Amino acid sequence: MKQTDAATKVVLIQVRDQPHIVEHERDCFAERLGRDKVELHTINVTQEPNIKISDVDPYAAVILGGAGAHTVTENYDFTGPMTELVIKLVETDRPMFGSCWGHQFIAKVLGGSVITDIAHEEVGTFNLWLSDDGEKDALFEGLPKSFFGHMGHHDYVVRLPEQAVELAYSQRCRNQVFRLRDKLVYGTQFHAEMDAERLIERLGFYRESYVPDDSVFETLTSNPVPTPESDQLLRRFMDMID
Repeated sequence: MKQTDAATKVVLIQVRDQPHIVEHERDCFAERLGRDKVELHTINVTQEPNIKISDVDPYAAVILGGAGAHTVTENYDFTGPMTELVIKLVETDRPMFGSCWGHQFIAKVLGGSVITDIAHEEVGTFNLWLSDDGEKDALFEGLPKSFFGHMGHHDYVVRLPEQAVELAYSQRCRNQVFRLRDKLVYGTQFHAEMDAERLIERLGFYRESYVPDDSVFETLTSNPVPTPESDQLLRRFMDMID
């Protein structure tokens, strides 16, 4: 990222229906990107489904956020426009980062496969391991081979697009991180925008659908696991942008 006094303009594309979760997700990304370095704007496609490439032209990077109440395995009003947008962003070499739903959506649009499978769901904080390619990738340079990430998903990527390289995996769910070859396009199944405190807040919002068991919720929220490595990734991504 160029070293200038002006903050870098970034757009977060949100897929959220509830105002308090819209705000929470925006704040999470702003914190991890660095409010001192990034001027974060948002477009919510549940309200503005007909998104176009011209809508994101003013921004140095595009981030696709999560979507607790939506699934990549179904179609919505925004699915077609978002598909065209992702394809154009890739074709024109625009920096893009997908988190959770965004990770899954990018993979599917480019020819990968995403399924809903409760047996492979991950809710809470899980250990991840870098692949050989991940250890060599600039995003993870200097970080340990094993680290933790915060997660909350029922869907997962079972097959990556041909142009994607797997960078990290977990015991329960492969394809935790991918990058498109020779492009600044990344996807993380885990939520790189949330630290431990923010995860607890998010789990509270989605308790009924993700953590209905009281004892499980108590276990997840009473002993939060810090994630210092994954907390760095969004800033590291921005540092890679010319």
